[in-house]
Amino acid sequence: MTARLADIAAQAGVSEATVSRVLNGKPGVAASTRQSVLAALDVLGYERPVRLRQRSAGLVGLITPELDNPIFPAFAQVIGQALTRQGYTPVLATQTPGGSTEDELTEMLVDRGVAGIIFVSGLHADTSADMQRYERLRAQGVPFVLINGFSDKVRAPFVSPDDRAAVHLAVTHLAALGHRRIGLALGPERYVPVQRKIEGFLAAMRERLGLDGAGARELVQHSLFSLEGGQAAAAALLERGCTAVVCASDMMALGAVRAARQRGLEVPRDVSVVGFDDSPLIAFTDPPLTTIRQPVQAMGQAAVGALLEEVGGTPAPHSEFVFLPELVVRGSTAACPAEAPGTDRGGAATLTGAVPGQGRTDARTGARTVGANGAESGEDQTWG
Repeated sequence: MTARLADIAAQAGVSEATVSRVLNGKPGVAASTRQSVLAALDVLGYERPVRLRQRSAGLVGLITPELDNPIFPAFAQVIGQALTRQGYTPVLATQTPGGSTEDELTEMLVDRGVAGIIFVSGLHADTSADMQRYERLRAQGVPFVLINGFSDKVRAPFVSPDDRAAVHLAVTHLAALGHRRIGLALGPERYVPVQRKIEGFLAAMRERLGLDGAGARELVQHSLFSLEGGQAAAAALLERGCTAVVCASDMMALGAVRAARQRGLEVPRDVSVVGFDDSPLIAFTDPPLTTIRQPVQAMGQAAVGALLEEVGGTPAPHSEFVFLPELVVRGSTAACPAEAPGTDRGGAATLTGAVPGQGRTDARTGARTVGANGAESGEDQTWG
């Protein structure tokens, strides 16, 4: 018990005596201090004493398109923890091929009396989808928040990463390494995040490499958001002479690595690959993947905050909260090979793939993080 009290006290920033008073339900502890101790219990994974457990304030639904892509379980974990700390019970509903649709899952959650719903990468991101489904949901009095995607036809809070800045970061990094034929592999163009990534790509190729119009457009390849989709898209881009490929997800990036190896090419010696998401365990692939980190923690907490404000009676504005991404440089990017046609080593960065003078390096993994503005962003990250 002594070791446990010490851990909780250190996490909450209070004395062990204070922790003891809270756990034993004794008076004389400020409400804010009591809450800090209870939060420390949750963070450290200790079970609250029965008398201190907060009664559930209700159910909140979370709808994701799948769980195969590790970025969706990551969102589910962050959102679930944030809801639990506020006394709500998260209900995860996942679409499966041939299974329940988003509309069916929404109806199921509404029938169960959820206090609100958070949609991650749902139909709101599809410009071809009927957005009236969300207006019907609002008419039922159910608050909701939408992550990854935006529509001016839906009156709700949206939470998104800055997709344009993300791809701009990736292209800037690769151009600094001497790459001139940089390809972009992504999903179907009808999705809002895809459209924004293309806009960022075209702008970066124009600014960094002077490539405009059709010349840059031919380096954009659409496919599926999967390992196989990334493999197919990267194969097409390699046929067009690309020495680097920026992918719209880490899963697609792993497919790009496979496509390069099937052609007898090595990553990053012959081809550089950049992913998107910084999914869990992606730092341990072969090679460790350079990727754009989607700020899942901040986005998930913002989504929960916006939802619970409306649940509490504060009308949610029709607005979009946009979060800046970070470039995490690992082992899948390097200087452009000298023999690549139309390329040279001028302006190339070091062989670690770091943009000169930017970012910070993790002492144990060599990974570097670079903010969207080219400056250091956030604390050093550790992997492993």
